Amino acid sequence: MASTDDVRTEVRSWLDDNWDPDLTVADWWQRLADSGWGHPTWPEEHSGRGLGRPDANAISREITEAGALGPPGGLGTMLAAPTILTHGTDEQKQRFLPTIANGQEAWCQLFSEPNAGSDLAGLQTKAVKDGDEWVVNGQKVWTSGGQHADLGMLIARTDPDAPKHKGITYFGIPMHQEGVEVRPLVEMTGRALFNEVFLDDARVHDDARIGDVGQGWAVTNTTLMNERASLGGGGGTSATSLALPGTVAGHLERRAGDFIRAGKGSGTASILAGRSANMLQDLVKELGKVDDPLLRQDLMRLYSMDQISNWGVQRAKAGQASPALPNLAKLMMSEMTRLSRDLGLRIIGPAGTLMGPDTPGGGVVQELALFSPAPSIYGGTDQVQRNIIGERVLGLPKEPGPEKDTPFSELRAN
Repeated sequence: MASTDDVRTEVRSWLDDNWDPDLTVADWWQRLADSGWGHPTWPEEHSGRGLGRPDANAISREITEAGALGPPGGLGTMLAAPTILTHGTDEQKQRFLPTIANGQEAWCQLFSEPNAGSDLAGLQTKAVKDGDEWVVNGQKVWTSGGQHADLGMLIARTDPDAPKHKGITYFGIPMHQEGVEVRPLVEMTGRALFNEVFLDDARVHDDARIGDVGQGWAVTNTTLMNERASLGGGGGTSATSLALPGTVAGHLERRAGDFIRAGKGSGTASILAGRSANMLQDLVKELGKVDDPLLRQDLMRLYSMDQISNWGVQRAKAGQASPALPNLAKLMMSEMTRLSRDLGLRIIGPAGTLMGPDTPGGGVVQELALFSPAPSIYGGTDQVQRNIIGERVLGLPKEPGPEKDTPFSELRAN
């Protein structure tokens, strides 16, 4: 087995021979997919190299240091691919994984509903079998990237007379069809990261059903665990890429070199991708406050939390950690976001009341202050994470409620 140093040498040589900023994004991502360097932890037969997380991290650093465009990111890589690798059929792996690896199709997550957020298993979107297809009706909300998605990870109720967690089925539904309407939700930051999605007699073929009928909750938990671990480790965002996968965003045919991140990145995404400690350290130096002992103490605290979180996520992905670690990582991310917000506002002082690129730090801290409530809610609220740890790991009793085998149709509506 090759050492990590050997892997770095090999990928560095490959980048010297293959990286060309004048390629289109699509052509470059196809080269990465064909080589296996884009998603090196995936199996070799599915555009990967079967390597471990330490090697994958080293490869990512080599791509960054070469000034090359990173591989496709987003929810296809972060959530759909690991779920399909775990629960998908061979045919589904052959169908979906190549277009995730080369960025040709973008995915979104159709889980939460207006009345089913923290109680996700209380979802009411219905899917009814019609021959070889399912007809879907309902509403989803807080759908990240839905306006750019080609496919959606959909969970829908297929048996209302089964217990709440037993009548759910998981699908990969096409987003570009009559009956699917996506409406962006503008946040107080001015951005629209989330969407609401209306499904009105939308259709999905049975061969896009991932897992057995009525067994979608187990598949859903695979997605959720990957989401919490990735969010906790700053996953889902390529540090060297601003290009979006899929046919909607229009990035595939543009020049790859135009999407390289300059410097450490900007905006809320740079902080949530695990770069808050470095960004705030640069800011405190720029404003001449580096000798403030309280700022230095909290900068060190933030840096330490960042490192601990990354080590924990690496252990989880290597299968060497507590089953609670994805939940702990998600809680850590929420805490880091709050600390980054509070520390950043202390660093810039009165400028925190202003917005715009001409303010200290380019307005990143102010945007984070507005965005900061979101991470403790999306991906499962902090309270839900603590409940999961208490019940599934510590063995504490569940909160009082109906018997687990009560048919969903007999439960009080949320």
